[in-house]
Amino acid sequence: MTLHAIVSENWAEQADIVAVFLHGYGSNEQDLTALTSALPEGMPWASLRAPIEVMPGGYAWFRIVTPGHPDQQALDAATDAVLAWADAALPTGARIVPIGFSQGGLMATQLLRTVPDRVLAPVVLGGFVAAGEQKADAVLRETRPAMFLGRGTEDRVIHPDAIARTDVWAPAHTTLTDRRYPGLGHGISAEELADVREFLALQLRETGILA
Repeated sequence: MTLHAIVSENWAEQADIVAVFLHGYGSNEQDLTALTSALPEGMPWASLRAPIEVMPGGYAWFRIVTPGHPDQQALDAATDAVLAWADAALPTGARIVPIGFSQGGLMATQLLRTVPDRVLAPVVLGGFVAAGEQKADAVLRETRPAMFLGRGTEDRVIHPDAIARTDVWAPAHTTLTDRRYPGLGHGISAEELADVREFLALQLRETGILA
């Protein structure tokens, strides 16, 4: 399947690193473009549309059958679709910074758990991780890459089992920046966006991408 994407004005096929926005269930590629304000100045970005239309103008990475427990085959297909887009749109060796909300947050973690060498500093907003051992989990337990995990304390959308699973998995497999936002539901606050901006700037400085 071929994913539709919108890209930044400074999009360049030769980019070494690109932020990739991954929207939540029932949304579309326009939804997270406001988050570009959290990116370091000049960083190119793309916002992808999930492949499955679940309502007019609303898309999903996979259909929800059991909340908080995505079907592995469907999850693998969605992950393969994102990687196929990256293969076609980016030069060999380019790395992506996945920034996902809700179901898109799961996709950000799944990219890390599948091809960690192609992923840098994933940002997971109101998301979760899939159950079970994934392809690169053993590698992640050794390398502990940086990851940002943000969630509202009043989020009632993500299943509690999925939140509990994520809270166990994340510190065991990543160098985690974990932020909880009192009073925030299933959304993204200005405070969280500021924390994401700080996290990304730090990670890109440490990798030498930013001065």
